[in-house]
Amino acid sequence: MTHEEFCQRTHFSQEEVLAMSYGRLVDPRPPRFTLRLPAPPMLMLDRVMEVDRGRRGRIVGERDVRLDDWFFGCHFTADPVQPGCLGVDAIWQLVGLYCALRGAMGTGRALGCKEVEFSGQIRPHDKLVRYEVDIVRYQALPASGSAIAIGDGRVLVDGVEIYRVHRAKVGAFLDIDYPDYPWPTERSRGGLMGEDA
Repeated sequence: MTHEEFCQRTHFSQEEVLAMSYGRLVDPRPPRFTLRLPAPPMLMLDRVMEVDRGRRGRIVGERDVRLDDWFFGCHFTADPVQPGCLGVDAIWQLVGLYCALRGAMGTGRALGCKEVEFSGQIRPHDKLVRYEVDIVRYQALPASGSAIAIGDGRVLVDGVEIYRVHRAKVGAFLDIDYPDYPWPTERSRGGLMGEDA
C-alpha cells in the first residue's frame, strides 16, 4: 500500500502487522519513513482493530495467547505468566504506530510513562489480550522533524481489565535508525538521541 493509503487505514490484519514489523507494508516508502513495529518475538500485536484520528485519538490492538509463547517457558519455571513489561511494551507499540499513522517520519522510541498499575495476569490458557489506548496528545514538531504521542492504555485478557498504563509516551525522531546492524557505523552506539557517540 502507498504511504497515503497507510495513513488512512483504520485496521490492520495479522499479515499487515507482520509486514509493518519488517518494513514491507508501505511501498513506495518515503525516504525518512523508518517507523516500524518490533519483529517477533517482541511484536506484541496480532491485529489492529481500530484507529481513530479524531481530536482525542484512539488505537486498539489484539494478540492471541499461545500455549507455547516464548516467555511462558522462562517466566517463571513452574509458574508461567506473561511479563507485565510486555503488556506495557504493547501499549508503546500502539502509541508508536499511531504516530506513524498520523504521518510522523523517522524512527519511534518509547519515552516512558507516568504510572503502571497491575491487577491481574496473563496465563498460557487464556485466549485473547486486548490493548486499548486513548491518545491524549499528538504533536508534530516541524522544526526538528520529530513527533510525539501520549496515550492512556488498558490491557484486558478475555474481556477483563488487568493493567492500566497512564501517559505512555512515544517519540518519532529523524536519522537515528541503524540499518547497518551488526556492522559498526556512526549509529551503532547508544546514548542520548541526537548526540554523537
